[in-house]
Amino acid sequence: MLLKSEIKQAIETQKQQLTGQTYPRQMLEKIKILPNFALVVSGIRRSGKSTLLAQLIEKQKQNSYLFLNFDTPKLFDFEFGDFALLDEIIAENKKIKTLYFDEIQVVEGWEIYVRGKLDQNFQVVVTGSNASLLSRELGTKLTGRHISKELFPFSFVEFCEFLGKQNNANAVEDYLQQGGFPQYLQLGEDEILNALINDILYRDIIVRFGIRDERSMKRLLLFLAGNIGNLITAGKLKQSLEVKSTATVQEYLSHLEQAYVIQMLPKFAYSYKVQLANPRKVYFIDNGLQRVISPSFSPDLGRKLENAVFWELRREFAELYYYNENHKECDFVVCQNSMPVQLIQVCWQLNAENIVRERDGLLDAMNFFGFEQGKIITLNQEDKMIIDGKTIEVLPFFQVFGRTNG
Repeated sequence: MLLKSEIKQAIETQKQQLTGQTYPRQMLEKIKILPNFALVVSGIRRSGKSTLLAQLIEKQKQNSYLFLNFDTPKLFDFEFGDFALLDEIIAENKKIKTLYFDEIQVVEGWEIYVRGKLDQNFQVVVTGSNASLLSRELGTKLTGRHISKELFPFSFVEFCEFLGKQNNANAVEDYLQQGGFPQYLQLGEDEILNALINDILYRDIIVRFGIRDERSMKRLLLFLAGNIGNLITAGKLKQSLEVKSTATVQEYLSHLEQAYVIQMLPKFAYSYKVQLANPRKVYFIDNGLQRVISPSFSPDLGRKLENAVFWELRREFAELYYYNENHKECDFVVCQNSMPVQLIQVCWQLNAENIVRERDGLLDAMNFFGFEQGKIITLNQEDKMIIDGKTIEVLPFFQVFGRTNG
């Protein structure tokens, strides 16, 4: 339990520190605060959620609002009962109509409080570092009265604009090494990324879920960081990591996904059972973060390019799969409303050794789905192939993902 004066002091201090005078995120133009709906923004730690809230406040041109970041030492002991004190503080300023709550997921039962404020006709915006904010459970507690958005580290366009780089292959190579965490790009110190992954590992996973076997969780994280784009199964990971049960590995993977550290890509299949029975491919949230913890001494730029393509697609599409039939593979099947709409293959550089494999994998997927067009994304090659009336475009990453939206 806290004192009212402690909560009040935190609000006043944070309001003074709140500033949106930084690079405006692309998402800013896409989000709106709607009456009777909570705006829920989730994403990995340090991806810029607090800054986004500050920019949103400036965009709304609001003078009377309340902002509170719960993820601060002064509020670590905040409990559900303390919301009554927060209500008293809000009531002291009758002009306050919009509430901004940062990292609210640390307070158990926060959904009930937010629902109450919506019923009182307040506008509410919340952020959190856990994907559970997007879950069906949240939808049940807020009874459909929320709009969900996800914020990721900088896209390639944001990376270039933030650092003043030209949109070209050299910038792509820099992006694949540095990643997109704003604070790291500003200061350039690897210690920032090391501190971030430790923060996520302990606060968002080990402490949150009461994990006792820290060693196995760390080994799993290192393994995944070194196996971007590879197929994995919980059963094989159990053997490699010497964990007691497959269920434990599945739990660990789920925790890492919930914290936005990784995402597991399923195989495309019209049957959900078939999807579950097949291995999944793993992708890591950020190439810079992966670089500082990966046990690999090789830059493996091809894998990093594939990882970057995955997250560029993930920003726009929730339904992504890989294709694997007839011993042929296509990296990404992009779906909307459960219908395939794009097929994408990724290759650092097409050459005599790999062109048949990359081309045939994409062609097999095109035939399977009845597509007339497909793409192979490379570092800097641009070309076109027409095979049996089907068109394959070879395009550089910076051309596909280097344009601003809108």
